[in-house]
Amino acid sequence: MTDTINPTPSNFIRTIIDEDNATGKYAGRVQTRFPPEPNGYLHIGHAKSINLNYGLARDYNGQFNLRFDDTNPEKEEQEYIDAIMEDVRWLGADWDGRLFHASDYFEQLYAWAEQLITTGQAYVDDLSAEEIREHRGTLTEPGRNSPYRDRTIEENLDLFRRMRAGEFAEGSRVLRAKIDMASNFITLRDPVMYRILHAPHPRTGNAWHIYPTYDWAHGQSDSIEGITHSICTLEFENNRRLYDWFQEALGIRRTQQIEFARLNLTYTVMSKRKMIRLVHGGYVDGWDDPRFWTLRGLRRRGYTPEIIRAFTDGIGVSKANSTVDYHVLENAARDVLNLSTPRVMAVLEPLKVVIENYPKNKDEFFDVPYYKQDKTRTESRQLPFGREIYIERDDFMEVPAKGFNRLAPETEVRLMSAYYIACTGVVKDSVGRIVELRAVYDPATRGGTSTDGRKVKGTLHWVSAEHAIPAEVRLYDRLFKEEDPEKDVVDFIDNLNPDSLRVVDALVEPSLASAQPGDSFQFVRDGYFCVDPDTEGDRLVFNRTVSLRDSWAKGQ
Repeated sequence: MTDTINPTPSNFIRTIIDEDNATGKYAGRVQTRFPPEPNGYLHIGHAKSINLNYGLARDYNGQFNLRFDDTNPEKEEQEYIDAIMEDVRWLGADWDGRLFHASDYFEQLYAWAEQLITTGQAYVDDLSAEEIREHRGTLTEPGRNSPYRDRTIEENLDLFRRMRAGEFAEGSRVLRAKIDMASNFITLRDPVMYRILHAPHPRTGNAWHIYPTYDWAHGQSDSIEGITHSICTLEFENNRRLYDWFQEALGIRRTQQIEFARLNLTYTVMSKRKMIRLVHGGYVDGWDDPRFWTLRGLRRRGYTPEIIRAFTDGIGVSKANSTVDYHVLENAARDVLNLSTPRVMAVLEPLKVVIENYPKNKDEFFDVPYYKQDKTRTESRQLPFGREIYIERDDFMEVPAKGFNRLAPETEVRLMSAYYIACTGVVKDSVGRIVELRAVYDPATRGGTSTDGRKVKGTLHWVSAEHAIPAEVRLYDRLFKEEDPEKDVVDFIDNLNPDSLRVVDALVEPSLASAQPGDSFQFVRDGYFCVDPDTEGDRLVFNRTVSLRDSWAKGQ
């Protein structure tokens, strides 16, 4: 496996792999996998796992598998499968044709289940799901054996085969491993291996009436595929004992599970159930809503694979659970976009300025570079200028506050790359709202530089009134108003941020007429913006990816 992406920083998992390679544990082989359940869309937490697993395989010249753990047909859809594959590719992870499904192994898993029955290590149980929970015990009390635990091997085999044939109702029977109901580890208290579901499967159709549980399918699938390092999040730490028990009982190839801390991010909820509620309840506009932390939503907002890799590499990999501040993700976006995006001018809250001493019916053009932040790049555009322009409404104050260094009556400012202007008058409507400014310019300051050495404190961005293009700009903010949306509320929905979206009718410079969905720009002084897929024909739509500074952290 080869890749041009720089190796990711070292971590405790890489230390383990280095030690394994030094001892020849897997003959120097490294094979990892990303095993999503196809019951929803991927989010930023999944991206951490994908980048970790793919990065390990890439950097150790190993192999990376994509495997769908498709063991619950009631919640799985082809829509999710297709979206997951697209998102993994978008992140830059390449499975090189090694696409697998747990359903590929249904026959083998069934055969192994019969093997455990024949060795007395599995049995068919008639207890209901609620009764099984009651028998399981607690962290301080041992469980109790099921009254069906001592069925004969012959009876268990007969019942299990009839379960497969579809003879029994859903919920009437399960297959359980026979381990130890008094174990200190609840996962070892006779876990369920199969349950009856009369549901069609996206890949196997109606061939099966029983389906393996995640815990039964997971470790065995790793073994079949030859996974050397099974990287899981910490919630599977106790399950490792169960996966090891299954593989040892079956006498199959052992895999090595290593747990790391999952990604928790402020101002989000990572529960798939809660995310589905946000979508189905209409609190967000679908899985690709730019306020969402799904990969679809982040992509639509203007986040790139490079940003997400910078973020996941930056937060590192550890064994201790913690919560990452959302601004760390935003700062990763700023760092990447600052280097890669062209600078353009857009006015989000336009206020008209008439330059009274500028010749009527005259246009001139300024050659303005796109990449002022990168002196090695020479791309530029011709920016038109005329008698009438627009500036940002909040760049003018009729009675300037202390420290206000932008335009005010009788003050002079620089129009970026154009001229110095001074405000000479204010035009108001019938209710006293400012609708227009009058100004004069200094022809000797062409390009925004004074020939007599005088200085001005303020520099404003602007657009030509005649040449500007209208655009819809969507100003997105965080979906929740609290760092922990579930703290001190009965329902996390109560913490939704009512100001998470504001739409403005903006004016942008004419060079953006050819912008395509997915293109990113820095709007000078306003932040980083991405062209939304809603853009069509003459209708330009931009999403704010991130502001130029973290206004939340600074208390706005």
